[in-house]
Amino acid sequence: MSAAAALWTPTYIAIGSNLDDPIAQVQAAFAQLAKLPQSLLVARSRLYRTAPLGPQDQPDFINAAAGLLTQLDPQELLRALKRIEAQMGRERIERWGPRRIDLDLIMYGAARIQQDDLTVPHPGAASRNFVLYPLCDFAPSVLLPGHGRLSALAARVGSSGLAPVQQSPE
Repeated sequence: MSAAAALWTPTYIAIGSNLDDPIAQVQAAFAQLAKLPQSLLVARSRLYRTAPLGPQDQPDFINAAAGLLTQLDPQELLRALKRIEAQMGRERIERWGPRRIDLDLIMYGAARIQQDDLTVPHPGAASRNFVLYPLCDFAPSVLLPGHGRLSALAARVGSSGLAPVQQSPE
């Protein structure tokens, strides 16, 4: 293992679901993220109910965010997220359509990556309250590369259409 591979990189993942008991799907995604190799789940947000971004003739979403420390490189992490989605039954039918689970790599440290299959930071992150507010639950002072502090971005976009989910204690 090279010295670079041994470094732990903070990464942030957005989680969303609006099918098949979305709260349970998001909780299952947290559990799967906690099992990723060479990675540690170190933070998780509250759950939020939000209106769909795309077609409105679908159920509301449950959104959350996870903070990981990982030794996986960005492409390895992306492949791992896609595997979790596939294992959880994600079907890519309609852009912004209903889905059982959606895992988006929002940030990979301070990296800026522009590849055919991966853009980091995630292109919509700075303008989506359902990404920013969950991230602010545990990382409000983190800088979204090229955009600014998460808390300032969240304040700018506002919380319209976003509601914390009241969960019973486990």
